[in-house]
Amino acid sequence: MAQSATPYHFKVTLSDVDRGVYEALDLRPARHPSESLRYLLLRTLAYSLSYEPGIAFSKGGLSSVDEPPLNITDASGVLRAWIEVGSPSAERLHKASKAAERVLLYSAAELQNLKQAASSRPIHRLDAIEVYRLEPSFLDRLEPEIQRTTTFELVRSSGVLYVTLWGKVHEATLENCRLTP
Repeated sequence: MAQSATPYHFKVTLSDVDRGVYEALDLRPARHPSESLRYLLLRTLAYSLSYEPGIAFSKGGLSSVDEPPLNITDASGVLRAWIEVGSPSAERLHKASKAAERVLLYSAAELQNLKQAASSRPIHRLDAIEVYRLEPSFLDRLEPEIQRTTTFELVRSSGVLYVTLWGKVHEATLENCRLTP
């Protein structure tokens, strides 16, 4: 019998000073059976840090090769942003860049590894892909604190993230980088 997705409930108080976005988010992502908790956490952070009207978790789930983990559509349903998480292949980034006017990637992978993967084939508008990188140690600190129902505060100010979880503040730099040399 196939395992089903596990629902999570995240209440996020978002204060994104860098973008001027202040929201109370009530997120209910489903964790796919093959998805690690770290990936779910990174997906949730990517959603919060990219928040704008029209953002959504993928309808097809993580098993869909034709959909991004997160997307932003306008009121007419046109895909405006494809948001990737983790270490996508060059082929996937190429597809994303042809499908949407904006492509964002949130990752904890080494930048050199991301660049090497991206150089394995031509990628449409590679220089326009926005890459946001977190140190793996930041996710290492957050991951054990995540429960199926979790409330946290997320502040981004001058490229630094502050996550307050269970009364403890975790800090990390959100590195904005490019995949081009």
